[in-house]
Amino acid sequence: MLRGARFVLVLAVVFASAGSAHAQQLRGLDAYVEKAISEWEVPGLGLAIVHRDSVVYAKGFGVRKLGSAERVDENTMFAIGSSSKAFTALLLATLIDEGRAKWDDRVIEHLDWFQMFDPYVTREMTLRDLLSHRSGLSRGDLLWYGSDLTREDIVRRVRWLEPSWSFRSQFGYQNIMYLAAGEVAEELSGRSWDELVQERIFAPLGMRTSTTSIRPLASMSNVATPHSRIDGKVSPIAWRDIDNAGPAGSINSNVREMAAWVRLQLRRGEFNGHRIVSEANHREMWSPHTIIQIDTAAERLYPETHFRTYGLGWFLEDYRGRRLVHHGGNIDGMSALVAMMPEHDVGLVILTNMNGSGLPALLMRRIFDLYIDGPGRDWSAEILAYTKQRAEQAEARQAARDSARVRNTQPSLALDRYAGRYENRLYGDVVITYANGRLSATFGPAFQGSLEHWHYDTFRARWQDPQLGTTTLTFALNARGEPATLDVEGMGEFRRQQDTPTQAAGGTR
Repeated sequence: MLRGARFVLVLAVVFASAGSAHAQQLRGLDAYVEKAISEWEVPGLGLAIVHRDSVVYAKGFGVRKLGSAERVDENTMFAIGSSSKAFTALLLATLIDEGRAKWDDRVIEHLDWFQMFDPYVTREMTLRDLLSHRSGLSRGDLLWYGSDLTREDIVRRVRWLEPSWSFRSQFGYQNIMYLAAGEVAEELSGRSWDELVQERIFAPLGMRTSTTSIRPLASMSNVATPHSRIDGKVSPIAWRDIDNAGPAGSINSNVREMAAWVRLQLRRGEFNGHRIVSEANHREMWSPHTIIQIDTAAERLYPETHFRTYGLGWFLEDYRGRRLVHHGGNIDGMSALVAMMPEHDVGLVILTNMNGSGLPALLMRRIFDLYIDGPGRDWSAEILAYTKQRAEQAEARQAARDSARVRNTQPSLALDRYAGRYENRLYGDVVITYANGRLSATFGPAFQGSLEHWHYDTFRARWQDPQLGTTTLTFALNARGEPATLDVEGMGEFRRQQDTPTQAAGGTR
């Protein structure tokens, strides 16, 4: 009994010493985070740090919603956005472990309906290609963003998305290919992607409140509200439903549960003695597959980084001579980051309720600096200055664009003549309606707004959801002087369909 008590006492001293060591190593971090969220105007942030398979830090900062006193803590739910991609990669890895597929299987071996714009790419695209952003495609995100299309519908329509560069020639970030990967996982298992995430990842890691959809959040009490900068002011916005982009980015979680995901990664696919994925296939996910060119701005900001690549669901780069494995996530009103420095057996997760914030990336570097040799650079001050400079440059470009507007012009036709349904085989329909002397545009369930004349036959759509900003639409007339096509900024040409007068005026879809 005495020897047992002495052993317990020794253990307590060891753990206390470890905790004290971490407290010393992370000294000043709380104050740095508090100062940074104020400078970056981030309402709330959750942060967890894992070291040597233990959660050594898990805290919340700020508020769940501006104007509310409810504080963020380690259990507050956020969207993790594209940090979800690594979950999809791991799901496929588990199915490959079971012998149901191989990384270099062609997609059409498992989805016989899969088709790309180029028949050669259709024939040669592999599971590895789906996950490594080398499809040759530009994003095409308006297929799913604000859309009512299903995941399968979106993947089926990708056949109309023209490539921007050659297959496997360069890195090109692609959400739709991750939807295709999710469809493959469903075909291999007979289970939905959501069920697979729950059964193969959430359950064994004890991630009991994490979700693959925003729907369960309505019944939860500890949920962060998304925020965005609108008209120069940080304001709350609504949660965006992106369930149809699930395998690319729909997971919601908190830093306490995401810390279990980091532990799994740092243990190379093992959690609490239970192997979730083989070490060999985990190595595949952390191996470089696609080279990412580092631009001059990144070279100036991050001189410590000499190369950057993409694995399967993870960005891979060097940082001060160490390997860095990470993936961020951004969806309306939320910015997230999961990152690891394997040589130091340390990883972290940062979740925020602010749109497109650079705060997670700079905090990652600050924290990893603490594990290397101390505080290092003031990343917050440096990157904030750079971000403000970029914002000023963007404002200058917008001002130059606005100044190119030709004043005192008139549309070629009476406004009601532009009303009608305009179709694009990739994106679907844009419906232009006329009522009370004004034109309006509707594209899917999210994009609804009024059109204001810009110049000639160009109009600017001001969407009802301020988060969506404005979009330029330009009509082109045929030889009979009738609207024939509609060019939508960022989406291309839509051809006018021969609707009945009632449909054109009423805007039925």
